[in-house]
Amino acid sequence: MRFNRSISFLFFFSLALLSCQRQSKSKTENQSFQVGYDQFTLDNGLTVVFHVDKSDPVVAVALTSHVGSAREKEGRTGFAHLFEHLLFLESENLGKGGLDKMSARIGGSGANGSTNRDRTNYYQTVPNDALEKMIWAEADKLGFFINTVTDQVLAKEKQVVKNEKRQSNDNAPYGHTSYVIDQNLYPKDHPYHWQVIGSLEDLQNATLEDVKEFYRRWYVPNNVTLVVSGDFDPAQAKAWVQKYFGEIKKGQNIPALEKKPVVLAQTKKLYHEDNFARLPELTMAWPSVYIYHKDSYALRTLATLLSDGKKAPFNKLIVDEKQLAGRVNMYQNSAELAGQFMVSIRGYEKVDLNQIHAAVEEAFQRFEKEGFSDADLSRIKTQQEVGFYNGLSSVQGKGFQLAQYQIFAGDPGFISKDIQNMLAVTREDVMRVYRQYLKGKPYVVTSFVPQSQVHLALKGSQKASVAEEKIVEGAEEKFDASAKASYPRTPSSFDRTVEPPHGKAPETKVPSVWEGKLENGLKTLGITDREVPLVMFNLRLNGGLLLEDSSKVGVSNLLSELLLKGTKTKTTQELEEAMEALGASISINAGEESFTLSGRTLARNFVPTMALVQEILLEPRWDEQEFKLAKQQVESQLKQQKANPNSIADINFRKVLYGKDHILSRNILGSEASLKAITLADLQSYYHANLSPSVAAFQVVGAVDQQEVMNSLAGLNHNWKAKEVRLPQYTTPAVPAASTVYFYDVPGAKQSVLRFGYLALPVMHPDFYPAQVMNYILGGGGFASQLTQQLREGKGYTYGISSSFSGSALPGPFVIQSGVRSNITFEAADLIKQILQNYGPGYSAQDLEVTKGFLVKSNARAFETMAAKLGLLNNISTYGLPLDYAKQREAQVQGMTLDRIKTLAQQYVNPNKMYYLVVGDAATQLKKLEQLGFGKPVLLN
Repeated sequence: MRFNRSISFLFFFSLALLSCQRQSKSKTENQSFQVGYDQFTLDNGLTVVFHVDKSDPVVAVALTSHVGSAREKEGRTGFAHLFEHLLFLESENLGKGGLDKMSARIGGSGANGSTNRDRTNYYQTVPNDALEKMIWAEADKLGFFINTVTDQVLAKEKQVVKNEKRQSNDNAPYGHTSYVIDQNLYPKDHPYHWQVIGSLEDLQNATLEDVKEFYRRWYVPNNVTLVVSGDFDPAQAKAWVQKYFGEIKKGQNIPALEKKPVVLAQTKKLYHEDNFARLPELTMAWPSVYIYHKDSYALRTLATLLSDGKKAPFNKLIVDEKQLAGRVNMYQNSAELAGQFMVSIRGYEKVDLNQIHAAVEEAFQRFEKEGFSDADLSRIKTQQEVGFYNGLSSVQGKGFQLAQYQIFAGDPGFISKDIQNMLAVTREDVMRVYRQYLKGKPYVVTSFVPQSQVHLALKGSQKASVAEEKIVEGAEEKFDASAKASYPRTPSSFDRTVEPPHGKAPETKVPSVWEGKLENGLKTLGITDREVPLVMFNLRLNGGLLLEDSSKVGVSNLLSELLLKGTKTKTTQELEEAMEALGASISINAGEESFTLSGRTLARNFVPTMALVQEILLEPRWDEQEFKLAKQQVESQLKQQKANPNSIADINFRKVLYGKDHILSRNILGSEASLKAITLADLQSYYHANLSPSVAAFQVVGAVDQQEVMNSLAGLNHNWKAKEVRLPQYTTPAVPAASTVYFYDVPGAKQSVLRFGYLALPVMHPDFYPAQVMNYILGGGGFASQLTQQLREGKGYTYGISSSFSGSALPGPFVIQSGVRSNITFEAADLIKQILQNYGPGYSAQDLEVTKGFLVKSNARAFETMAAKLGLLNNISTYGLPLDYAKQREAQVQGMTLDRIKTLAQQYVNPNKMYYLVVGDAATQLKKLEQLGFGKPVLLN
């Protein structure tokens, strides 16, 4: 995938896929939930699926090619993922910058893509006045692209993808686990033997002709599905699809790949000393079944029964009784050709993985002996129902699933069968698949252990083959990404260089917000949204870390963990079962300035869910054993943070920003020392002193009206008494008078993690939103930003870079963050410094036009999802913003001038008055940073 969005290369199917149906009936709803669609095929083989949804003036367009890493050749791996990148750069008629450049002008959500073993997709949500533009652009990618790929373009994008691999795999704890598993689970001739992202060597060796051959084979209309979903006229859209896609030539026939399940002759044990790991991790993989196989449903249910919740045998034995690890991850991963059943357990510090392996076997035996109940199975199905509805919250989510079902099931409406299969799983099915695929069957097991701790690995393990990149100055290929290339143009029956016009501009729809207040002082805000039968809510209290004793930091985080570990009348297990039976999920999070209880539930179960919320909040169990387990798990998290370069950067940047005396310089988890000092009484004191409706707000979005919500809060109103809570006052650290470079040494780091910035503005400062507007072209606009264009697209230094202002009620940081390849650390930092110096003076009228176009037009899709609406309510209640603040900000953008932007840039992005933190390999990178001109770097460790 491309920067700033989340994707798993391997695990692309989950409950979130249960998001579209044509005519299916839920067992627990009185009416069917329908997502209608139309489907047709062009003469060239392009499959087109339309879904009309008039709820918001937006439209999502997704182009999915039935090609992933499984269609590659050994020695030429990573091509499908490489094309995911290349297709955004340029096409014959969009020109340089391609879809990214257009996206900024039309208010798109950010063009992006993802790749897995079996498909590559490209997608974007835009205001519906830009639909013709999107269809034109997607057609240009498919039929008018490959001539624009030159040696220089290929060389640059290789560096970007290699940076992505370093960031995701080579410079991350346990980053090579999937590589080792797949190399040993799948034979050398199996298309799942290699990783989706490919190898650094294969990427480097790829020639221009290799790339073009791959494109011409797989990126043809008869191997592609186009999905358009949202608010549009189907007849008009069909005419546009025919116009722009119709003359693209059909490719050669592409036969379907045969299913290729794996059979292991014997168990394989492997170990790896991980430079970035501080805890040992055991991962096990059994061969299983491909996607939509009848047994995949029971295997998924089996994974939940074995590992999720207090009652699950793996959790009960490994986490609670033996206390070997903080959690167990287990899941069924089905892909198009084969599947694997996965168990991953990260032990506590210095835990022998042989103990964990023995506990795994014991947990399986306990499962065989004790089994599970019909009630357990029913709860899981209710959770799956919630997952189904949750996937329907955006037109993009619906579009994704229409494409997935079309490609892998041959029918966009397969959802009805998919849900039936899921709900039809029986207790007998679960036990049968356990015996058929797991019990006594061979598997691949890996032991990833910290350096010099091989003695913790599973006995009998062989050393895994993992290639580690060396840090070599000047090792990368040189290229000139700015070079203008000439190439032959693909003929067309009309002039494709003319960008289609906008349609009728949609009006920004700010949701209608209702407000209320309980007698105990609790503020309430809500938005009624009946698009799906769900409700989402937040109960936010001011405080969090701000209210903690500086000698015992970590109390609020531990409290957030413990409040979900049972109530006066319910054990932890009973509380979990009560939530699951309602299809509810409730979480609690302690932040730097807040303490928040969040939840999601089926609308029909909103009232009983709120009764559970009241019980959790007002009747804690204060279980000593659960408190001990929570402390143990947080201690494990702290040890993991010490090995993760990104966590190291975030923690140390806070220290630099705030100084040692400010509470916000501390890690919300605390420290190992403070954790040892915290008692259960400390949590109780914090709870009684600081959790009050007088500093709280309840926000709710979903299929409930105001009266229903207020009625559901009657118990809280009566039983939750208000008290005075005073937030302590801290002096805001001054902006640095001169820049300083700080360095944190991670020996052998393949990337340097950058955090540059200073404490800037609170949300309510009159310059806060104008500064965000100013920052769009600097680093807030994704691929429209100068930082991305110069460091990624121009130099290939990074996979991604951004800048942001993130204030709160208190001044928050302006920060530039990135990960760059180690051997150009100074060059990247120096280029950032130059960009900042030139930003104000060089800001142009065109930059302002692009900024206004994006920020105004993107409001059409700003409140499409329930989560976005909840964010709107949170901003209103937390910062006292007016109900129509979104419209007011739109007016601010429209009134922004060039002089105002330049003034803001001069005041808030001065490179000579900020902190520069680098986390990387000091032996090779520290000395050179003196050339930045900010003195000798301060070594932090």
